[in-house]
Amino acid sequence: MARRSTKTPPPDDAYEERILDIDVVDEMRGSYLEYAYSVIYSRALPDARDGLKPVHRRIVYQMNEMGLRPERGYVKCARVVGEVMGKLHPHGDASIYDALVRMAQPFSMRVPLVDGHGNFGSLGNDDPPAAMRYTECRMAEATSLMTESIEEDTVDFAPNYDGQEQEPVALPAAFPNLLVNGSSGIAVGMATNMPPHNLREVIAAARHLIRFPNADLDALMKLVPGPDLPTGGRIVGLDGVRDAYATGRGTFKMRASVAIETVTARRKGLVVTELPFTVGPEKVIAKIKDLVNAKKIQGIADVKDLTDREHGLRLVIEIKNGFVPEAVLEQLYKLTPMEESFGINNVALVDGQPLTLGLKELLEVYLDHRFEVVRRRSEYRRGKRRDRLHLVEGLLTALVDIDEVIRLIRSSENSAQAKQRLMERFSLSEVQTQYILDTPLRRLTKYDRIELEAEKEKLTAEIEELTRILESDAELRKLVSAELAAVAKKFGTDRRTVLLESAGTPVAAVPLQVADDPCRVLLSSTGLVARTADNEPFPKDAGAKRVKHDVIVSAVPATARGEIGVVTSSGRLLRINVVDLPQLAAPAAPPNLSGGAPLAEFVSLEDDETVVCLTTLDESSPGLALGTEQGVVKRVVPDYPSNKDELEVITLKDGDRIVGAVELRTGEEDLVFVTDDAQLLRFQASIVRPQGRPAGGMAGIKLTEGAKVITFTAVDPAADAVVFTVAGSRGTLDDSVQTTAKLTPFDQYPRKGRATGGVRCQRFLKGEDCLALAWAGPVPARAAQKNGTPAELPEVDPRRDGSGTSLPKTVGVVAGPVF
Repeated sequence: MARRSTKTPPPDDAYEERILDIDVVDEMRGSYLEYAYSVIYSRALPDARDGLKPVHRRIVYQMNEMGLRPERGYVKCARVVGEVMGKLHPHGDASIYDALVRMAQPFSMRVPLVDGHGNFGSLGNDDPPAAMRYTECRMAEATSLMTESIEEDTVDFAPNYDGQEQEPVALPAAFPNLLVNGSSGIAVGMATNMPPHNLREVIAAARHLIRFPNADLDALMKLVPGPDLPTGGRIVGLDGVRDAYATGRGTFKMRASVAIETVTARRKGLVVTELPFTVGPEKVIAKIKDLVNAKKIQGIADVKDLTDREHGLRLVIEIKNGFVPEAVLEQLYKLTPMEESFGINNVALVDGQPLTLGLKELLEVYLDHRFEVVRRRSEYRRGKRRDRLHLVEGLLTALVDIDEVIRLIRSSENSAQAKQRLMERFSLSEVQTQYILDTPLRRLTKYDRIELEAEKEKLTAEIEELTRILESDAELRKLVSAELAAVAKKFGTDRRTVLLESAGTPVAAVPLQVADDPCRVLLSSTGLVARTADNEPFPKDAGAKRVKHDVIVSAVPATARGEIGVVTSSGRLLRINVVDLPQLAAPAAPPNLSGGAPLAEFVSLEDDETVVCLTTLDESSPGLALGTEQGVVKRVVPDYPSNKDELEVITLKDGDRIVGAVELRTGEEDLVFVTDDAQLLRFQASIVRPQGRPAGGMAGIKLTEGAKVITFTAVDPAADAVVFTVAGSRGTLDDSVQTTAKLTPFDQYPRKGRATGGVRCQRFLKGEDCLALAWAGPVPARAAQKNGTPAELPEVDPRRDGSGTSLPKTVGVVAGPVF
């Protein structure tokens, strides 16, 4: 039989929906305000007291709790992140690790709070940090200042997210971290963006404000003139900085630190050693390449990132020849991140409320916090010392009659009775009595009594000192100032960022490309080539002062954007662009090419091929005059097609080579051959018929058997000129061992016909059988050794075929005035 249920059925309305009629506007407003407050207070904005957001504060506090002191070993970042996330921070591990990484980056923080070991990223985040399972960390040395005396009841604690742990509301912060390291964050309806500053300067301003609480902004800005960015650079325009220090809002421009250097033998470049805050080199390189490809910027040949650990940031921007580096730099400032704006927005939490603060307000909030920390620390320490003094006084009371103490203890039934009898007999407190009972008998000697009396005196003095600090506001402020001074002395560094009132004179008026101004191209005896800044000749007394590389063997007039030719010993004429050559300063002394570049950097020479001279490519000139080792002479018709970079100016016989070449100016010069057997032939250039470039020339001097030409040149017959010869021995020529030299007026040598043997120019002495060196040209003549060191010439000898005199230094090259 079925059993009837005795349960009462539920009423019909038991499962009806219960709907609360709430205005959606009110619900959205309440929910959004709660969310906004959470973001503002618990995530995005720093506290004005310690300058930390909750995640940064929790990381520092937990590392301190884990004992990760600077003197300890590193631990994996994943361990720190796990401890912070598990105990204090109710968010994901990514946000915690990102915050930890930033605190370890010296290019992000002026005083890093984490000592990182491993890859913690790069400037501009071009190279992201490694995963937290690979990197290691510990507290930086300065981080101990943030948590110093936190165990001495200096700050308030609050429950963590689940109420099982306690975390500090703010850290003690022994230095103004918010101003020193800055902060940035985006909250709901507000944001903060604060630049870093120099620790010494900020502490100096704080100490000034301690001493003069009514100090104005001008006085503070004398100590803190502007931000000091971790990456250095330059801050251009300080009006925005002053606005920010006055009102909490302002803007300034950051510029890279750039130097103009000669980066290769051919080119100058912009060398960037410091970039604006948060800007990395990869970002700059990518932007420059985009601008070059889009043809929005001109004059850049290449960009190289030569950054390394030893030299730091080094970004080399090579400038094309013909462009003014200063003008290109201005374009880079305008179009690339090499110049960026920084908007200061000093929003921070003060008593839980977001406020926009100026420089003085930021310092005042920090100092109020520091006064409170030191006051609470002093109260804590005084309390601890009073407690200890109470125990020491009780122990000293017992030591006065130790025998009675022992008798009372031994005669008592139990410890409670002994405790009560001691309290009654010696008028001790319960704490003192318990401490006496817990003290071993070995501590109750005469020596320990002396130690206890000394400890009592020390405790009494410390209590008096702490009481004096707590009862005097002046003493408290003095102590805080002294502690700040100690921090600045230990951790302060020099300023990195240069402050500029303005950008200076703009280079907009300077043309982008080098003007096609007249100049001269010079070639020295040591193979250096350069162009002058103008076309003016050197002073007439240029020979009075001698410098290295001062013998210029060839010089031609040109223009900065023109071309010249280089004649080689194999009969080639090579074009080079004048603008590619390094430019010398306007000469005020003798010609000096120590700032030039090797000619081999601009032309490619074959084996055993040498440069003979420089020449213009002016087709209206009388042309080149060439002389070869086998005695051939040629005047070249000036025909230089502009579409060819290499031309042949003579067809040489096998084994022959050019020993001299000169560009004629009038065509009326005298051509001069000198052979190694001391024969000199002088004849007029006008008797040599000009020939086309492929021609092989004609007979110039008749050579004796075994003789060869050692020099060929052209001399103006109207000029005051000389002939210099050096005699030697064929067996010692390779060692440049010279015996005698002779300097003779040029007019002592008569003109002879072309293709004749000429006249003798020096008589050989015993041991001499050839000429090692010869030269003919205008005075004053200048001589040097092969390495460019100046050498002296002998006195003028009027004898055409006389013998030479000894030289103090071996002469390697001789040249006359080149202008």
